[in-house]
Amino acid sequence: MAVDILAFSLLSLSSMIIIINPLSTTLVFVSLTENLDRVQKLTIARDSCRYALGILLVFTLAGGWILQLFGITLEAFRIAGGILLFGIGMEMVYARVSRTKLTATERYERRDDEDIAVMPLATPMITGPGAITTGIVLMNEAVGINATAIAVVIISAVISILITYYMLKYSDHIVNRIGQREYRAINRLMGMLLIAIAVQFVITGLREAFPALLGG
Repeated sequence: MAVDILAFSLLSLSSMIIIINPLSTTLVFVSLTENLDRVQKLTIARDSCRYALGILLVFTLAGGWILQLFGITLEAFRIAGGILLFGIGMEMVYARVSRTKLTATERYERRDDEDIAVMPLATPMITGPGAITTGIVLMNEAVGINATAIAVVIISAVISILITYYMLKYSDHIVNRIGQREYRAINRLMGMLLIAIAVQFVITGLREAFPALLGG
C-alpha cells in the first residue's frame, strides 16, 4: 500500500507541475508585465496564483459532481482528457505554444494591469483546461484509493501553484539565466512526459470502459 501511495504521489505531483508548466507561464508573465514596476509585478504574481489555486481546487474537489450533473462518465472524461493532454504535449515537443493558452494571451494582453492577474495569467495560463482535466482525473483515482491519496492530490495542486508563484516572483532573474535553446529543450522534455501521462490516461479509461475487450 505504501508503494502504491508513493507511486500515485509521484504521478500526481509530476502531472500537475508538467501541465501547469511554470516556466512557460513565467515567460508570458515577463512579457505581459515588462512595463510595470516591481511592486505591481509582485501583486499580479500573488493574485494570479491565488485565483488559479482557487479555480483548480474547486474543479478538483467538485469535478466528479460536475461530471455526474452532466451525465458524463469518468471513463469518457479520462479518455477525452488524455487526448487533450496528448495534443498539448505534442505542441510542447514541437515548440509550439498551446492554442488554449496562446489565444487567450493574445486576446487579453492589452487589457488593464489589474485584469492580467485573472486573465490570461490565472486562467488559462496557470489553470487551463489541461490542469482542470488532470485535477479531476487524479481526484477520481484518489477516491478509489484512500483518504491519503485525496490529500496527495490537493497537496500536489498547492505545491504546483507555489512553484509557479515563486518563479513569477523571481521571473526577471530566471529569464536572464535561461536562453531560448535551454527553454526549448526543457519544454520538449516536459512535453514527452506529458504525452506518456496522456497515453496512460487513455489506456486506463479504455480498460475501465471496456474491461472484457481489454482483459481488465
